[in-house]
Amino acid sequence: MNEAERQLAGRQASAPGDDVPARALPAYQQIKRYVVERIANGDWKPGGAIPTEAELVKEFGVARMTVSRALRELTAERVLTRIQGAGTFVERRHYESTVLEIRNIADEIAERGHRHSARVLLIESSDDQEAVEALGLRSGPVFHSRIVHYEEEEPIQFEDRYVNPALFPAYLEQDFTVETPNHYMVRLAPIQRAEFRIYAQKPDAQVRRHLVMEIGEPCLLLRRRTWVGEHVATSVRLWHPASRFHLAGKV
Repeated sequence: MNEAERQLAGRQASAPGDDVPARALPAYQQIKRYVVERIANGDWKPGGAIPTEAELVKEFGVARMTVSRALRELTAERVLTRIQGAGTFVERRHYESTVLEIRNIADEIAERGHRHSARVLLIESSDDQEAVEALGLRSGPVFHSRIVHYEEEEPIQFEDRYVNPALFPAYLEQDFTVETPNHYMVRLAPIQRAEFRIYAQKPDAQVRRHLVMEIGEPCLLLRRRTWVGEHVATSVRLWHPASRFHLAGKV
């Protein structure tokens, strides 16, 4: 008898706050209870990966659809996060406030009562070694996009973004003139951690041209990496004309 089977067999009495003995529950509910208890006991940490479906099938000796149902329901209950190509992770309960702090440029513009639009300059696979390392990967390719965002036809942000293809395999197929990359990624996989730095910096010729800036005019540059589970999801540089943009937040 393996560890999971021993724990399930030993829980003949009700779990705290539950009137149903473990053995009286259907197999998928026993698996759900087991997962929740491992999380509650601190065995599986927030943001950390849990065993794969195949591993749980072997551990419990049940059909794959039984494990799949348990994980699917726990995901719907926001106990777990399932990410295509990456695995299943323990949900971070505080992620919603983190997501709110990572503002979507289209939402910011809409809040000012203005219209957002975007022009995609480039969307491709890339083997850029610096980007590969920033995403915590051993090798490429990774996904790369460059997009100019406009507020009432005036350029306000130059977005230069690299994306982990394992987390967002359909990234290159998206139309980012109708949905920003930020919104697309947050919609698919809640962002759980971020690091960022802000600089006052002169832009290169390409950025200056697309933002319609004068030579010598400074930019506000935001460099940010964000994580989904234990994986770096994206690394982005966001250039803003200092004369037309300011950064603000609340803590």
